[in-house]
Amino acid sequence: MKESSLMRFVFVLCLVSSSAFCLADSDQNATDSSAVYIVTLKDLPATHSSSSKHSLTSTSSQIYKTLNRSASIIRVHDSLLRKVLRKENYLKLYSYHYLINGFSAVITQKQADRLAAREEVNNVVLDFPVKKATTHTPQFLGLPRGAWLRDGGSEYAGEGVVIGFIDTGIDPTHPSFSDKIPGHSYTVPPRFTGVCEVTVGFPPGSCNRKLIGARHFAESALSRGVLNSSQDDASPFDGDGHGTHTASVAAGNHGIPVVVSGHHLGNASGMAPRAHVAIYKALYKRFGGFAADIIAAIDQAAQDGVDIINLSITPNRRPPGIATFLNPIDMALLSAVKAGIFVVQAAGNTGPAPKSMSSFSPWIFTVGATSHDRVYSNSIILGNNVIVSGVGLASGTRTIHKLVLATHALRNGTTVMDAIYVGECQDSSSFDQKLVQGKILVCSYTVRFILGVSTIKKALITAKNLTAAGLVFYIDPSATGFQMSSTPMDIPGILISSTQDSQTLLRYYNSSLLRENASGKIVGSASFARIVGGMKPTYGITAPKVMYFSARGPDPEDDSFVDADILKPNLVAPGNSIWAAWSPLGIATTDFEGERFAMVSGTSMSAPHVTGIAALIKQKFPHFTPAAIGSALSTTASLLDRKGERIMAQRAVLNPDISQSPATPFDMGSGFVNATAALDPGLIFDIGYNEYMKFLCGINGSSPVVLNYTGERCSAYNSSLAASDLNLPSVTIAKLVGTRTVLRWVTNIAATATNETYTVGWTTPNSVSVKVSPAKFTIGNGQTRVLSLVFGAMKKNLTASFGRIKLFGDRGHIVNIPVAVIYKITV
Repeated sequence: MKESSLMRFVFVLCLVSSSAFCLADSDQNATDSSAVYIVTLKDLPATHSSSSKHSLTSTSSQIYKTLNRSASIIRVHDSLLRKVLRKENYLKLYSYHYLINGFSAVITQKQADRLAAREEVNNVVLDFPVKKATTHTPQFLGLPRGAWLRDGGSEYAGEGVVIGFIDTGIDPTHPSFSDKIPGHSYTVPPRFTGVCEVTVGFPPGSCNRKLIGARHFAESALSRGVLNSSQDDASPFDGDGHGTHTASVAAGNHGIPVVVSGHHLGNASGMAPRAHVAIYKALYKRFGGFAADIIAAIDQAAQDGVDIINLSITPNRRPPGIATFLNPIDMALLSAVKAGIFVVQAAGNTGPAPKSMSSFSPWIFTVGATSHDRVYSNSIILGNNVIVSGVGLASGTRTIHKLVLATHALRNGTTVMDAIYVGECQDSSSFDQKLVQGKILVCSYTVRFILGVSTIKKALITAKNLTAAGLVFYIDPSATGFQMSSTPMDIPGILISSTQDSQTLLRYYNSSLLRENASGKIVGSASFARIVGGMKPTYGITAPKVMYFSARGPDPEDDSFVDADILKPNLVAPGNSIWAAWSPLGIATTDFEGERFAMVSGTSMSAPHVTGIAALIKQKFPHFTPAAIGSALSTTASLLDRKGERIMAQRAVLNPDISQSPATPFDMGSGFVNATAALDPGLIFDIGYNEYMKFLCGINGSSPVVLNYTGERCSAYNSSLAASDLNLPSVTIAKLVGTRTVLRWVTNIAATATNETYTVGWTTPNSVSVKVSPAKFTIGNGQTRVLSLVFGAMKKNLTASFGRIKLFGDRGHIVNIPVAVIYKITV
């Protein structure tokens, strides 16, 4: 069945960093003028061949057959365009041949309509714009004495695994990606067929045995005229910083010194420091990117033979259509999963509102963000001996110095009305150097800093130009409730993030003002202070807790807020104040311009933590399916913080630590990632491609769309699966009417060949009865058992409630299965 009209929609990706602000691009008008269209064909792509699946043990003959199949598909694309658009102007941008069978081209709408009318064509979609979305975290996650130790230490952790990053590129000169590491040398996996692209911005020798592949994709951007080669780095080089950061969180080398603003802040490491890195740049610092380029990057990464794909990018609104799962990017990723590739995606930074999830499909492993137990704090001791605390990566002053408020240090003739934002200290020309020299300059931190209009970097330049002894920021009422970051400062400084503490500072300062007797004009202040400094971190705070910005479930099935029977996020991991590699030319955050490391927050940072840990699982279990890797991560997740209490979730953007409550599965999925336990899960829940297809075919009205993307007819599967019947390591029922039975299959993959006996226990969601059978079972290595889970609505309740099923093995394994039921209706 062919759709009679073109699908047109916008699927915009947003920056997943410390800011939750995101701007959507308007859709491209479909007129007779040329535009980029994505065309998919009915014939199967190369990866749907049974011999095309990449694994750690793929043979050269298998790869050769796949390449031949791909070349044949490309010839078909070119032939189709010549036949349909004979003697007309058009430009083919990409042939997609590995994960999906199709191409993107610059054509008119009339030409697109003619292509859509062809028998061999399934779907024609207008291209859409997209935008981009550790020194201590390995210790916080227990890697050095846990998961790494089991694999022989950090010098072996992740060895042989290739991680592909769809992002803003990489800085190849960064030591986090060098192959000149003491110990045994890197060996490039022979199955990896990727290349290192050489351009002006990415010279020969940029790649090595660690960074084994790098490409950039910008054909759609070029066709629109939005890519400026000199400004946007038309090469794999990272001019933004985001891609370098995410790659090093997952797979950066171990023991790399972190030096920022001249301060040594420890040594950095990725979660899988011996894993290989392959970069597929499809996002750019000025304009973001486009779906045609993103899909080309995913397709190439899969064809090259990566084992894991990291996507620290998310849509900032739901894809239109009958289901969120049926969009071009998710469908390309479904084929990647079929090829054996584990896909990790950031949940998004649109929390803490319910249904703010930005990663939807069950074959994608979605990660939310938490805090960890390290903070950088400093303080200022006022002349009245009151101590005011704050944040800021800065040294302290050796002695006490006078304080001067910025608005009291203006040049003669300059007033606050002339320079309304002078209190932010953004321009040294507004001030009288004689009034500031040798003093601690006090500036206001307003909402303009949060918006990026004003920066701490500019204030530092002002303070240094005026030869100030130090710099203090007090929080302005316009920024009340927002969290201040530990920003590096190359002079003594502090950011006072509390409104109450800010008022304490200002009251002391104002009480010490000196005025002329006759006019009352302020001529100075008798206030003094000493900045203590905050270069040494503090550990042991309550952590992890789900950050306010981390997107929440329930997972929306479509753009009308209908709930899906799929738990999202799958898991949470550290995503707040994460140190990792940075490109000195990166502009994604002004506070770290020119630095080689940056501290950034967001689900973009939490996703690569899980990506790196997944590489450790892939290394130990090379034949694990993507679903098996996801199961190992999920069923072993931690439910308690480091103090043994329930993990908390922040519930508000303003004053988030005041508004918090225990985290539910819609906040944290199965829980907080446990790297060591994930390497010995005991039981796994596995799902194959056929089950995902049956699930998609079970969505009302999905058959033609499924055919469009996969080239397969739902009738070939004979049956369908409801989302709650997928063999996921969780149970979500959006609408429980009466009684519902779901089945789960568990397989014993424990290293020991002896049997293990499991006892089942559970806590019931409010207004729901639960029965699991068998309540006790014995299972041998490699064996599979079926569990019957019966849920009953005990009374009508329209509020989501949560429970948990746990399987306790007599050899120490504990399998954790979260349960979420939203609407309960008795019959």
